[in-house]
Formats: sequence, C-alpha cells, structure tokens
Amino acid sequence: MNFSTLMASKFFAPLFWTQFLGAFNDNVYKNALVILITIQAASYTTISPDILIPLSGGIFILPFFLFSALAGQLADKFEKSKLIRYVKLAEVNIMLLAAIGFYFENIYYLLTVLFLMGCQSSLFGPVKYSILPQHLSEEGLLKGNGIIEMGTFLAILLGTLVGGIVILIEDFGRFYISALVVSIAIIGWLSSQKIPIALSVNQYLKINWNIFSETWNIIAAATRTRLILGTILAISWFWFIGATLLAILPLPGFIEQILHAKEQVITLLLTLFSIGIGVGSIFAGRSKTLKKGIKWVVVGAIGISVITLDLYWASSSLVEYHSLQDNIQLSGWLGMFQHHLSVHIMIDILLLGVSGGLYIVPLYVILQEHSAIETRSRTIAANNISNALFMVASAILSMLLLSNGLAIQLLFIMLGIINLLIFIFLYWRFSGDVRKVLNL
Repeated sequence: MNFSTLMASKFFAPLFWTQFLGAFNDNVYKNALVILITIQAASYTTISPDILIPLSGGIFILPFFLFSALAGQLADKFEKSKLIRYVKLAEVNIMLLAAIGFYFENIYYLLTVLFLMGCQSSLFGPVKYSILPQHLSEEGLLKGNGIIEMGTFLAILLGTLVGGIVILIEDFGRFYISALVVSIAIIGWLSSQKIPIALSVNQYLKINWNIFSETWNIIAAATRTRLILGTILAISWFWFIGATLLAILPLPGFIEQILHAKEQVITLLLTLFSIGIGVGSIFAGRSKTLKKGIKWVVVGAIGISVITLDLYWASSSLVEYHSLQDNIQLSGWLGMFQHHLSVHIMIDILLLGVSGGLYIVPLYVILQEHSAIETRSRTIAANNISNALFMVASAILSMLLLSNGLAIQLLFIMLGIINLLIFIFLYWRFSGDVRKVLNL
C-alpha cells in the first residue's frame, strides 16, 4: 500500500477530508474570534484582550477534560461511522449559532460557541483515531496516521490564515466568515456520509454519565499497562513541546527582539513548522512495519533536543548581531533571507517540525494497535485528556517564566535539555516493554 492508494480508498479518503475540514473550521473560527476580540473587545466588554485571548484558548480546551471520557465510551459502544456523522451534524448546528454571534458581535456569546466547538472536537477525537485500526493494516496505520498528522497541522495553518484574512474584510468580514464556517461544516458532514461502517466493539457497554468518575476510571484503566502508559506520556510530552514552541513563535519578544522582523513573518515561521511536521509525518509513515518505524521516535526525540539547543545559539548570536547595529529597521519576509543567522533559525524551525512528525506517528500506531479492542476508544480518550493537561501545563509554565523576565533564547535551551532528560527517562523506563511487544 502506498500513500496515493490510501488517499484514493473508499474508507480513508472521506475520513481524512472529514477530519481535515473539521480542524480547518475550528481554526478559522478561533482566529477570527481572536482578531475580533483584539480589535473590538473594548466596544463590548471591559475585560482586556490580554485576558480574553488566553481565556478563549482555555475555553476551547476545557471540554477535552470534561467530555473525553464520555466520547471514549460512545465510540466503544456504538457503530463509529454513524457516530461521526452525528458529531459532524452537531458542527453544522454550532456554526449556525456562530453566524448569529458574528452578526450581533457578542463576544460572550461567541465564547460560548467556542466552548461548544471544543465539545464537538472532544467527541470527535477518540472515534477519529479508534476507527483506523478497524479498516487498516499495520502498514496502513503508519501511512494513515502520517497523512492525518500532516493534514491536521496544515489545516491548523490554513484555517488560522483564512480566518484572519476573512474577518478583516472591510464591512463584510463577519458575513463572509459566517458563510465560510457554515459551508465548511456542511461539506465536512457530506464527506462523513461516505465513511464506511465500523461495527461496535463493545455494544453491551453501560455508559457512565458521571464524567468525573469516568475520567478517573479511563485514565486508571489506560495506565495499568506499562506500554500504553509510556506511549501516552511520550505523546503528551510531544504536545507540551509543540504547544510551547507554537506559543513562542508569534511573541513580539521573538519576532521583533530576536529576529528583528515584522509581524507578517509569523506566518512564514508557522508555515515552515507545519510543512516540517508534514514532511516528518509522511517520512515516518513510509515504514512498512511498526517494528521498523519505531526507530523514528528516537531520531525525532534527539532531533528536537539538538535543534532547540541550536536555536538557542542562533537566537543569541542574532541578538548580539542586532545589538551592534544602529537604526536597523524591522524586516519583512524577504529580509529574513538576507542574513545567515535568520535563515539558520528558519531551517531550525522547519527541522523541529520534521523531528516532531517523525516522533509522533509511530507512537499513535502503538496506541491504536496495542490497546485492547473493546477499550481502544477510551484509551485514546485518556490520551486526549493527558495531552490537554500537558498543553495547559505548557501554557502556565511559559507564562510564568517569560513574565518573570526569562529570555526567550533561554527557554529554547531549557526545552532542549528537559526534552533530552524526559526522553532518557521514558527510554529507560519503557523501552523494554516496547522491545518485548514488537520483538525487537
């Protein structure tokens, strides 16, 4: 099986486009809302955008803590293609609510819609990953996860760009953004109609509607197996690193003080990182077996540490260079290619993405293949909860360190060293379980 065969298959193609359009729509809406808050919040609320913007991120991620356990149960109990169609139909209705919010420009209403979008995304997460093993072989899982990871990051990038551009169209931005998110939701729902049946794996499961006790139950159950525990920790650590880096790149302290560039350069950096994730994901997906693919986890982890340490050196050198210049103006896209150190940093960001893609794809395949079939969706839900927890921890830690005056380039060296230590611990603690299961 090759990538083109997989993308043309009757199972994978509709699933890919369903999830791609969902991720794209999430980010169109989120970035349009962030820009609306930035520009017009003062007209509708006394709360500062500096509070509202981080709050919006927390509002979107909160449902992953609250409803992932329920989502995992539903995906284990019911036929998955029908469940996906219900989730996508919910997205259509939520986007219709969003259109009302954009019309009235009610910030609090739009934040409520953002929470509903987070609910919809948290319900889609477990079924999206747990349906793959019911239709794909091990080689297909490697390729399928590679394409999905590539598609997800490209959808995030494109959605962020499109949302920002459309909402700023003079006079008609709110109308166009409303029409766009509703249309994309409808197309995603139509795509989901083509996903073939994936039968229930645990039809007699009794749903526990107490989301708090069930959250504890699925985390406890998932972490009883050492291989699954190690895999979840390794995946969650990737999201900690990724969330930290994606939070650093748009900061004025990085763009203006280190790169000495204009805000438009943020798009270039995010594009490089997303392309890198795509390249790394596809490369890892080329492996014929998980036994061969697992080596890329090691390569990716070491790559992340080496490159973040190199980013520290390049960033520090560029700061020193700019400190010796007089009256130097902020550069745009083309200016980034005029100095070898800024080019060096761009290459590092691209390679960080590549390393992340290499690292993450085999780990998702381990989670899919080696979790118990009847509890697979709940195991993936436990992973989603852990990922959300690590991303929140990343945001809090970064905010505390930077608000207390830590230089951004020092944050790079801290990430590189801590990543290496974490990987050494995970390798020491869990590599034996991986070797045993994969007969390495």
